[in-house]
Amino acid sequence: MLKAVIFDMDGVIFDSELVHAKLEKSLLKEMGVDLTHEEIESFVGTSSYYMWEMLKGKYGLSKTVEELVKIERDSYFELLVSENHEDNIVKGVKELIQELHKNKVKLAVASSSPVNVIDTVVDMYDIRQYFNALVSGDYVERSKPNPDIFLYAAEKLGVKPEECIVIEDSSNGVLAAKRAEMKCIGYRNVNSGKQDLSPADLVISDYSEISYEKLKELCI
Repeated sequence: MLKAVIFDMDGVIFDSELVHAKLEKSLLKEMGVDLTHEEIESFVGTSSYYMWEMLKGKYGLSKTVEELVKIERDSYFELLVSENHEDNIVKGVKELIQELHKNKVKLAVASSSPVNVIDTVVDMYDIRQYFNALVSGDYVERSKPNPDIFLYAAEKLGVKPEECIVIEDSSNGVLAAKRAEMKCIGYRNVNSGKQDLSPADLVISDYSEISYEKLKELCI
């Protein structure tokens, strides 16, 4: 029985993956690392701490993981609040959020982004009032593709994993949802790169392909 829908944020609600990729590539270039497109895509959906820990180990970066995370997050937040991103909401997602809320489905954002970014995005698009919980990857020990963030979100919503559907745009996010034993919708966002969404229960390219009724059927 469907009781909750958990949304990833970047690439699912907010079309931000290109902004992230450009910033990460620029920061690393300043550190003498020319990151490949494939490497950038491999970190879509993961937390900042996970990404920088991997990159520090691979390229021997001199700064600590904490310093690298702070540099990236400060730069991204400054970019987020200084530029107009009102048109970057993913087409059709707000209508789906409103429909689910109207049908009394519990909703959560479960994003690897820090909480200040999540707060900024939900206020930017005037959708905070529809969500019962906003969960950051900083709240859990392990990053996607581990299931921690989704299990934590379900706990905050007061529902069982089998009563949840996750909407994700990344390979790491889809794997995390399935490892949490939740149903998963893979949203194919062209700006998220070549993500393997095949483990998802359903893959869509547009939110017009799903509705409250269709999601209910997925949880029967």
